[in-house]
Amino acid sequence: MTNIIGTYECKVDAKGRLMLPTALKKQVMAKLEEGFVLKRSMFEQCLELYPMEEWNAQMGMVNKLNRFVRKNVEFIRLFTAGVKVVELDVTGRLLIPKDLVGFGSISKDIVLASAGTHVEIWDKAAYENKLSNPETDIATLAEEVMGSLKTGADELP
Repeated sequence: MTNIIGTYECKVDAKGRLMLPTALKKQVMAKLEEGFVLKRSMFEQCLELYPMEEWNAQMGMVNKLNRFVRKNVEFIRLFTAGVKVVELDVTGRLLIPKDLVGFGSISKDIVLASAGTHVEIWDKAAYENKLSNPETDIATLAEEVMGSLKTGADELP
């Protein structure tokens, strides 16, 4: 799995097509032939773009869920709702389907933000609003999420 790096501002045309920035395209070049999966975010009003390899890893975890448990079936249904396989066209553009444009309130100006092994696609105004009005103080969040990890020299015998 490849970690994707960077935040990129782009424009979407009236048909929902966006040109991947060159720096981002170089990072995912090896994955272009396999295609991508585009889906709704579970926690934000944005979209998530997964290289097929990463999507298959995600679905590998999901497929381990017991489908005789109602809660699991409901989660799978919601997790995969609106999922689309997408590819770059011959000019290097990615088409965002209309239903996903609507979900993400995607307008002309967007932000592609790396999120580890996938890319979040945000309407630019929504992204800027999210960053300028975080729900949690970043220092507190970092301490809560990362503070208990112990690696390398920090590990106690």
